[in-house]
Amino acid sequence: MSSDRARYDRATAHLDAPLAVVDTGAFDANAADLVRRAGGKPVRVASKSVRCRALLERVLARDGFAGVLAYTLAEALWLARSGIPDVLIAYPSTDRTGLAELTADPKLAAAITVMVDDPTQLTIAESARTGSEEIRVCLELDVSLRLLGGRVRIGALRSPVADPGELAELARAVDRRPGFRLVGLMAYEAHVAGVADTTAGRPLRSRAIRLMQSVARERVAAVRAEAVRAVREVTELEFVNGGGTGSVQHTAAEDAVTEIAAGSGLYAPRLFDDYSSFTARPAALFALPVVRRPGVGVVTVLGGGYPASGAAGRDRLPVPYLPAGLRLANQEGAGEVQTPLLGHPADDLLIGDRVWFRHAKAGELCERFAELHLVEGDRVVETAPTYRGEGRTFL
Repeated sequence: MSSDRARYDRATAHLDAPLAVVDTGAFDANAADLVRRAGGKPVRVASKSVRCRALLERVLARDGFAGVLAYTLAEALWLARSGIPDVLIAYPSTDRTGLAELTADPKLAAAITVMVDDPTQLTIAESARTGSEEIRVCLELDVSLRLLGGRVRIGALRSPVADPGELAELARAVDRRPGFRLVGLMAYEAHVAGVADTTAGRPLRSRAIRLMQSVARERVAAVRAEAVRAVREVTELEFVNGGGTGSVQHTAAEDAVTEIAAGSGLYAPRLFDDYSSFTARPAALFALPVVRRPGVGVVTVLGGGYPASGAAGRDRLPVPYLPAGLRLANQEGAGEVQTPLLGHPADDLLIGDRVWFRHAKAGELCERFAELHLVEGDRVVETAPTYRGEGRTFL
């Protein structure tokens, strides 16, 4: 780790902090590991976890990756116009302007697939139509784990459609509507893919999570297979999407799944440190300058208040990474304009030195920085704009 700190410092010595980097060696190694875990099934890149077109293009150029999983229609239109030929939107859209653009342009309509889990979404799309282009549709199935007769629910609150029979009825509703074509199905097992199964110092909790996920994987596979059979009685499907960084190898083992979604594993943010089934290399980091030395064992860096989305807690805060041994102050955490850091390494830091941090989540780091400096070895080989740097703030 000390050697990483030295080379990041050398690579960016000509730049002023705050700044963000992506270690291309770590990024490429993480990409290769995702492909290995996918076992021959293509990986669709979750763009929300990357938010940088240059890096999306970099990973899509690798064997084993195909297509983007976008998060808004506006983003999908932008990516398709930039030349990405296959964009699935992970969330339903009520963007009437975007839907009007989609239906008026044959190239965009051919490249983009919208997400639907309610007939009302079809009605909105129909009312926004300004052209005659067919809208490609993917249905989302909820695969949350339900226990005790449904009284206990574990998983993300996403689609209202949890029963394969209901999904088949929704498929028939799409099939009956002129101007729409059902091409895909998505089922995201968030409680498996997005929940770490190892909690340091809490062995009972870790064991309980692993037990839950073992049961969940079995049930997800059964429900997903049944749903695919039911929908294929209505129409043939081009793809069945499932998984996430934390469940790649498990989801890929299902015959019903044709492609895997993943993105966070490329940057390997802090929330993905505690999975027992894989280890990724931290690839995305940000550096903050030391601007104060308040006392023994304390330094203060400029900025740092970059919390991740989700239920508020310490696990959503960025953490000091290099030099190792620093920690946030409990009473201040990561501050809006300054962040105190405690620990013995503070006494070796001078004003003007850098502390390297890891964000809790992946692509959200790019909402704080206009560019990413791509580091290869001990030099910056390219500086790539983030979505923000290109003036794009979709959410």
